[in-house]
Amino acid sequence: MRETIPAALAGERVDRVVAMLTGLTRADVTELVATGAVVLNGRPVTKPSVRVADGDDLEVEVPAVVEATAAEAEPEIDVPVVYVDDDVIVVNKPQELVVHPGAGNARGTMVAGLLARFPDLAGVGEPERPGVVHRLDKGTSGLLVVARTQAAYESLVAQLSTRSVERRYLALVWGCPEPPTGVVDAPIGRSRRDPTRMAVSATGREARTRYEVLERFTEPIEAALLACRLETGRTHQIRVHLAAIGHSVVGDPRYRGARASFPTPRMFLHAHELAFDHPRTRERVSFTAPLPADLQAVLDRLT
Repeated sequence: MRETIPAALAGERVDRVVAMLTGLTRADVTELVATGAVVLNGRPVTKPSVRVADGDDLEVEVPAVVEATAAEAEPEIDVPVVYVDDDVIVVNKPQELVVHPGAGNARGTMVAGLLARFPDLAGVGEPERPGVVHRLDKGTSGLLVVARTQAAYESLVAQLSTRSVERRYLALVWGCPEPPTGVVDAPIGRSRRDPTRMAVSATGREARTRYEVLERFTEPIEAALLACRLETGRTHQIRVHLAAIGHSVVGDPRYRGARASFPTPRMFLHAHELAFDHPRTRERVSFTAPLPADLQAVLDRLT
C-alpha cells in the first residue's frame, strides 16, 4: 500500500495513520514497524510515535491476510500452566500450539484454551490476543507469561520495553560458534526477497542476542548446545541471528537448519527460563522449563 499523507492527517502518529488506512489493530501496526514494513519518505519508520506531515510518502507492506477477530474460548485446548495467580499466568507452551489467532490459525490457539479456563482474560489487552504480551513461534516450545488484568498487562509490556524481562532459550546449532560466548548485534527487518522471512538488514530494527556455548558435539554431526538470551524481541530473532553467524538452529527449515544428514522432529529451540518483576508485588519471580522429551531425545543422539 502506498499513500500520500493528506493535510487532515498532518501531525498524527504514524501508527494511528497506518491503522486508519489499513484497518489493522495498533498492535499489528507496531509489529509491522518492528519488522521494517512501514516506510516514510523512503526510510523505514523506527518508532510508532513518529508524526507524519502533509505530503509525506507512506508505504506499508500489508500482510496478505489479516484476521483480527476476537479470540473465543475453546475448552478442548489443553494449555500447560506452570504458575497462576490473580495477575499472571505462566505457560509452558507445546511446540505445536499457536499463541493467538491469525492468518491460517483462526482456532486451536493457546489463548482459546486459556479463555475457557480464565474468562477474565477477555478484557485484557487486544481482543484477538487477550493477555498476550510476548509470543513464541509455532515450532518453539517453552515459557511465556500472560497477563490476567489490564494493570498487569501494562506492567509487563513496560518491562519488555525496558528489557527487564529475562528470556533465556536453549538452542542446538550446526557447528560451534567462536568465541564460545558473545553478542550478535545486528538489526533485523523483513526480507525483501521473501516477506515471510526475516533477515539482518541495515534498515531493520535494533536486535541483540547474547549466546553461550554449553556443550559441544562431534558425532554424528558437529553441533553445539547454546544458551541464548534476548535483549530485544524481534520476530524470529534467535533463528535469524544464529543463521547470520553461520550457525543455524538444527531442524529449522526456514533459516537453513533442516538437513537430511541429521533429521529432527522439529527445530531445536526451547524457551528455558523466564524472569520478571511481579506486576503487583514488584518481587522478582523466575521459572524454568526443562527440555521436552522430543528435544532431549535429539540431544541424546549426540556425543
